Amino acid sequence: MSDFNFNSSCEGVPVRVNRVFDSCSDKDCLAEIPVTICSGAISSNINIVRSRAASVENVSISVEPVPFNKGFYSIDITFTFCLEILGYENSKCAPIILQGTAYASKNCILYGSESSVKTFTDSETCCSLTNNTPCRAGNPPTASVSVLEPVILETNICRNSSNINDQNSTPQITVTLGLFSVIELSRPVTIMVPTLDYTIPHKQCCNESDSPCEVFEKLKFPEEEFSPQSLCSCEEECDNTASDMS
Repeated sequence: MSDFNFNSSCEGVPVRVNRVFDSCSDKDCLAEIPVTICSGAISSNINIVRSRAASVENVSISVEPVPFNKGFYSIDITFTFCLEILGYENSKCAPIILQGTAYASKNCILYGSESSVKTFTDSETCCSLTNNTPCRAGNPPTASVSVLEPVILETNICRNSSNINDQNSTPQITVTLGLFSVIELSRPVTIMVPTLDYTIPHKQCCNESDSPCEVFEKLKFPEEEFSPQSLCSCEEECDNTASDMS
């Protein structure tokens, strides 16, 4: 902050921002989601499966107003997960690598306020003139979903047959995932904010004349990487962090 020149007389300027009207955080356990294998062949001889990696590939979001409850919106969310699964015929055999996709949906209701205005910009239009798509009469808020990579809790294999010993039945892999997410509803608004004078930073850019070895010499030796923490040290650090927050 010392690089900036402050002026005692602040001036208010209008700024266009996305205001978050409502939000929620969720900790979901998505149990026994069917997995569709898209790469690799799963045979009837595979008896053991485990997931090696899981990631969120895509999130589909739909926002609709809640009837008879003005200002509230129903948010339907569908997660697409990409999975890497190892299949074993038995515990001594080398695994078969499978790529799979799984889907899970959830719903929540948040407050998004009301607005009947239509906003047009030079980069988008309200409706398409080529396919006669009608314009929407409202101005719904924008929903955003922030999500961490899922935690793999369990991976199972079952067969679509009542006879568990039927080796000719089609195997079906299911996965249980833990998911942390934050959902927000926002609208563009114009607000007045105090500003300071324009300034030029005094910090100089990096000197590119240094040789690679000179740059390496400036790096601090990573002692912590060679000294893994014990369980007691980790618990003590967590206790100190919790006490600081309180």
